[in-house]
Amino acid sequence: MTTPTARTAPSPPIAVTGVGLVTSVGIGADDTWQGVCAGRSPAARNPLLAGLPVDISCTVPGFCAREHVGRRSSLAHDRFSQLCITAAREAVADAGLDPRTWDGVRVGVVVGCGLGGVATWETQHRRMLEKGPEAVSALLIPMLVPNMAAGHLAMDLRARGPNLVTATACASGATAIGTALHLLRDGSCDVVVAGGAEAGVSPLMVTGFAQMGALSRRLDEPAAASRPFDADRDGFVIGEGSGMLVLEREADARARRARVRAKVAGYGASADAYHMTAPDPEGAGVLQALRTALAGAGVVPEEVDHVNAHGTSTPLNDAAEGRALRKLLGEGAAVTSTKGVTGHTLGAAGAIEAALTVLTVENGTIPPTANLERQDPEIELDIVAGSPRERKVEVAVSNSFGFGGQNAVLVITAA
Repeated sequence: MTTPTARTAPSPPIAVTGVGLVTSVGIGADDTWQGVCAGRSPAARNPLLAGLPVDISCTVPGFCAREHVGRRSSLAHDRFSQLCITAAREAVADAGLDPRTWDGVRVGVVVGCGLGGVATWETQHRRMLEKGPEAVSALLIPMLVPNMAAGHLAMDLRARGPNLVTATACASGATAIGTALHLLRDGSCDVVVAGGAEAGVSPLMVTGFAQMGALSRRLDEPAAASRPFDADRDGFVIGEGSGMLVLEREADARARRARVRAKVAGYGASADAYHMTAPDPEGAGVLQALRTALAGAGVVPEEVDHVNAHGTSTPLNDAAEGRALRKLLGEGAAVTSTKGVTGHTLGAAGAIEAALTVLTVENGTIPPTANLERQDPEIELDIVAGSPRERKVEVAVSNSFGFGGQNAVLVITAA
């Protein structure tokens, strides 16, 4: 049973006018959406990871950096920046905006990233060991530091407003969108391009997660390895990608007759203050962030139609999140985890899932949780599985949590 909650006065909602996605199921929002709704994971054994304890991943298929970001950026930017720019360009075009004509001083960029340019780091370190320090690229530092996706994106879009990176581990992308809300509500910007990007599929990073016991060992059937909320889940599948949104004050968007795809109505953040990697088993921090986000949106729990869960496919995370959602929302909300398809994209996950939640609200279609064959009986939620569910969604929640006990929750409502 849920406890009735008093409604509070909402903060002004922020319009989502553009969506851009680059994921393991497609380059572009339409391809990603179709792939997620199909509910089939592209996870596969990755030759880059051959010989490691875990060698499966979800990588962006056929991504040609030179084609998407140009020759110069393909050589001078790490992959996480390239994915970010590709997704952001799609989002800006989708919003009907032109960086050549906008007032760049009033445009902000906020990008969430947990790792930064780890592929560049590993490649250059190997070169130094094999060929000496003179072989190390002069671009090493500008390619690997996590803020460079935001920096490169600002240059690409001629955006001269606040330029920020948020690093809250796997909540980073959602934290970026929450930060963008504040920039718009306090008048610092008129437009913010916000989201997350990560390209962490590298031998060292995968080995690190494997040594922690965080990754699935279902190596004989990689497409079935990511199985959020399933009784037989044993860890996540690492992925890569980027999700970017164009956000504006609703009045400004309406004034220029932009299509408002959905609205970000609330944001809540908290810390578990419990353990460096494990979640609070009772989900106390999650509940705090959920309540803050709902209160900011002026929404009571009974009104939540859908939750895009963090749902990593790890035993501890899924159980803790399930308890928190059950306690606050009961069984009224239809829950899904799109990580069953995309894998866990780390710092990009919260932004990718926020973008997918926007599309869910807009289309009235809730994607299924892939590979859910036998729901964990201790997770008492209405989890969408098997095929998409058609349902009118007026209020949705997107959950994102990260190592260090970082929690970020977004409330997304219909336009």
